[in-house]
Amino acid sequence: MTKRGYPGLFLSFEGTDGSGKSTQMRMLIERLRRDGLTVVENQEPGATHIGRQIRRILLDPAHQEMAGMTELLLMFASRAQAAAEIIRPALERGDIVVSDRFTDSTLAYQGEGRGIGFDAVLAAHKLALGDLLPDLTICMTIDVETGLGRAHKRNSTSDEQDNEARLDQQSLDFHHRVAEGYRKIARLEPGRLRLVPGEGEPAIVAERVWLEVAPVLGKR
Repeated sequence: MTKRGYPGLFLSFEGTDGSGKSTQMRMLIERLRRDGLTVVENQEPGATHIGRQIRRILLDPAHQEMAGMTELLLMFASRAQAAAEIIRPALERGDIVVSDRFTDSTLAYQGEGRGIGFDAVLAAHKLALGDLLPDLTICMTIDVETGLGRAHKRNSTSDEQDNEARLDQQSLDFHHRVAEGYRKIARLEPGRLRLVPGEGEPAIVAERVWLEVAPVLGKR
């Protein structure tokens, strides 16, 4: 049982734009399923019908005037719906939930990047989600400029729903603040959030991820 009383396991992937987190998340899910484990996927924002509507608003590059607090509240609106529809039911069934981003993203992007502060983000989390947090968070680290280069290339070939151009187009200083936000979380919660270097061939990076995940799986 997890510390919240659920028999399932909650994992999340984090990182700055272009860090390779989605690739590594996919590789981990495939490995877990090959081992016969039941895995439920979540994406923040956008895993539910309501979340997909919110995602379009958040990531539309036409919405450059969006206030940081608006971003924060929309993120938690999507997240609360995903928790109700997807995450909590799966954990109660004993499944493994793997989420592409969760509240750590809001701490890094809105709390640190937008300057709203961790206290405001955590207060919103408490209101929307109570004590629901991942058991383990893998945060992929990469040079910010390299990651943005990857992200811009990805956005040039992705469809509208998957395009994250509005956030990718923020200033370089913003993205450096986001990276510092993740480092701050790692200092505050070293037992939960693990920084994993994202440089190198995907298969090599995947083994670094597995070294962090395997001990947590062993405790189930």
